Amino acid sequence: MPTVLAFDVYGTLIDTHGVVIKLRDFVGDSAEEFSRVWREKQLEYSFRRGLMRTYENFGVCTSQALDFTNASLGAGLTADQKTALLAEYRSLPAFDDVHESLVELKADAHLLYAFSNGTADAVETLLSAAGIRSLFDGVVSVDDCRTFKPSPDVYEHLLKTTSVSAGEAWLISSNPFDVIGAVSSGLRGVWVQRSAESTFDPWGIEPTVTIPSLRALSDHVRQARGSG
Repeated sequence: MPTVLAFDVYGTLIDTHGVVIKLRDFVGDSAEEFSRVWREKQLEYSFRRGLMRTYENFGVCTSQALDFTNASLGAGLTADQKTALLAEYRSLPAFDDVHESLVELKADAHLLYAFSNGTADAVETLLSAAGIRSLFDGVVSVDDCRTFKPSPDVYEHLLKTTSVSAGEAWLISSNPFDVIGAVSSGLRGVWVQRSAESTFDPWGIEPTVTIPSLRALSDHVRQARGSG
């Protein structure tokens, strides 16, 4: 049976800090700090909404996080500038290792899914803009569950949608909370440590595999299949 490889999108396949170039036009040297705070607040809002059970989709979390960051840093963005930044967020670039790695994995007859906090429409648009949509067998969105990662509900939804058991699925993510959520739900979890400064949460729940780049993924999956 083919192995299901479920890839987180924002921060794993797609570089959320790709928005920095546009931000420099609006906030100058504060662009990197602005991007970091925006991303942190985006995730915080999704966590809080999940806990409070007051679901709004990831686009709303992103927009509200932008409003917060603008106010918090006193950036003074206009309504038109915020609209431009949100449009930019729908066409962010893929990381350099993504396309070639997905092609290699596809050649090994794995089933590839994009598994995201974003809505299906937003993810479809993002992957198409990055030129990688055709490499995926499908898109699975938490929007169907009306909650966010790392709720156990979303990993169960992934397994039901892809019609495999937890032991036949891998979650690949640069976000430790996502990997911990997947491993806790019985999936294999691959942490893509995209920065040497990134630290995995010390919860006593470890990734199945840690890799510095998606280029290293295919060898680990082949090895696991061979030993299975």
